[in-house]
Amino acid sequence: MQARIKWVENVSFLGQSESGHAVLMDGPPEGGGKNLGLRPMEMVLIGTGGCTAYDVVHILRKSRADITDCVAEINADRADTDPKVFTRIHIHFVVTGRNLKPDIVERAINLSAEKYCSASIMLGKTAEITHDFEIVEA
Repeated sequence: MQARIKWVENVSFLGQSESGHAVLMDGPPEGGGKNLGLRPMEMVLIGTGGCTAYDVVHILRKSRADITDCVAEINADRADTDPKVFTRIHIHFVVTGRNLKPDIVERAINLSAEKYCSASIMLGKTAEITHDFEIVEA
């Protein structure tokens, strides 16, 4: 996997992925930015949510669950001093579908957390990561 990060100005950077996509990252005004894009650590957290939500949806579909939506709501804490790593991450899944079984949803979340989600497994080296979920009937 490759990526390219190009300095734009002040504390703005353009990140370009190997797959041809780009995203602007910027800092807050008090840090010299113009608040034009996500902060880099916000991207790490969003990437982790995308990684685990992808797994959960994929596993549930493979289990033939009738899933219609999946939202991962993340709340995280970071260390007070540098390096300000994540120290606690909680992911709340809201899974919508028809006749979803709680044990199947829980299994999908656990498989993502313990086996498949590279991002959350990596962040788990510095952060306590917890999960819970709710099921919404479609």
